[in-house]
Amino acid sequence: MTKRLAKKGLQRRAANLELTKDYSMTEKYRSVLLFGQPGVGKGTQGKILGNIPGFFHLSVGDVFRSIDIGSEDGRLIYEFSSQGKLVPDELTVSIWKKALNAYVALSRYKPREDLLVLDGIPRNVAQTELVKDHLDIRQIVHLKGNDEEEMIHRMRRRAIRENRPDDANEEVVRHRFQVYRDISAPVLDCYPKNKISEVSAIGSPAEVLQQILNCMIPTQNELFHTADDA
Repeated sequence: MTKRLAKKGLQRRAANLELTKDYSMTEKYRSVLLFGQPGVGKGTQGKILGNIPGFFHLSVGDVFRSIDIGSEDGRLIYEFSSQGKLVPDELTVSIWKKALNAYVALSRYKPREDLLVLDGIPRNVAQTELVKDHLDIRQIVHLKGNDEEEMIHRMRRRAIRENRPDDANEEVVRHRFQVYRDISAPVLDCYPKNKISEVSAIGSPAEVLQQILNCMIPTQNELFHTADDA
């Protein structure tokens, strides 16, 4: 009995791996991108959305933090981060794609039923090119804060409350905003304007979530209708 159940479990896993392979070879992952300057709450909103049926949230930060530092990928990431260097775009996308395929194989992310919520990728113009063969980005939700100075103060207050030492350092925070302006903001120019929805990030998490859902639900409905017709 136990052997039979174990065999069935292995068969299901093998079938899921085949589905992953077939899907990734023939279709792009239908997705929406949470985008915006530091401190607007992309991670917070992404995690909330990931708990709603029909959405699957995967952030690059979460992927990197979950990697075993003793693995090949972990050693490569440590090699760059320990020198204060950014992880190269090709390596970032490769590691993120492996993680995504693993979630598909485990049936935690079902591409034909779930809308993939992107957070932290694509982060620059080069990454938009690297992911275009894998992702069908249906919509970009651009979370907008108030003026930069107010956002910096907001992040420093949050750092004290949530014990985030990097965000408590004003110099580090200002550098993050500079990186966003120079490297990340141009990503918006890579997509048609009619795919970009602007949402105010000012307000309670529930208020911001309501605005995001108002933007995303039509896209999610379109995905579900496509799944029902398949």
